[in-house]
Amino acid sequence: MQLFIGGACAGKRNAVTSRFPSANWHRLEAGQPLIDSQQALAANTPLVITGVLEWLDAALEHDDNDALHQQWQRDMATLCQRADELNAALIIIATEVGRGIVPMQPEQRRLRDLNGWFTQDATAQASHVWYVRHGLVMALQ
Repeated sequence: MQLFIGGACAGKRNAVTSRFPSANWHRLEAGQPLIDSQQALAANTPLVITGVLEWLDAALEHDDNDALHQQWQRDMATLCQRADELNAALIIIATEVGRGIVPMQPEQRRLRDLNGWFTQDATAQASHVWYVRHGLVMALQ
């Protein structure tokens, strides 16, 4: 798996498109488990997963951070394994939101926590992590 992370409008999509021009793209749907993304996997075809921040925003209605965290960890591991079996590169595009002003609203602070945990889990699974800023791509891992 590869993770591309950066701020809004930083050039992540362009960076992924130039590296994986034949990829299938899948947007996470609110309320759907991450594992449902495996339906978009195809043999020998990269899969790009987008919409992480919005997907996590929809998860704010659930009160149990630990349960959410454990579920997406299991789903991410299974998704990576399935992609490997199909020889399909798996790419996640995530929005970095931790470098700005800390919001006053508790739910917005919680969203940033969830996003941070998700990207840490994705980083742990990733073979490559790319930080994109101003259209420049820097390898982090």
